Amino acid sequence: MMYNSNETPAEIKGWNWGAFMYHYIWGIGNHTYLPLLCLIPFFNLIWIFVCGAKGNEWAWRSGDYHDVETFKKVQATWNLAGLVAFLFTFITTLIAVFFFWTAIESILALG
Repeated sequence: MMYNSNETPAEIKGWNWGAFMYHYIWGIGNHTYLPLLCLIPFFNLIWIFVCGAKGNEWAWRSGDYHDVETFKKVQATWNLAGLVAFLFTFITTLIAVFFFWTAIESILALG
């Protein structure tokens, strides 16, 4: 089925990990520039979630996609990279918090 850029197919709506984690880079790569608002300090803490939620729709409207399958293949790479980056960041943060918590407890136990 052919779609025009003004109508967003229901199949592509959903979370986009690439838009969430790589926001402005993803936006430039997908010719949609609303993710550049993530460069605004503090505002970006909210806007990254908007990018993740609306990214597929923005990319569909700004891209030259004629079918959903092609779109999904392109975004699958972004989604995988974004999910891996998210998991890496999350796990690294947990390890760092555990390390510093343990270090603080050790210092307090000595004193």
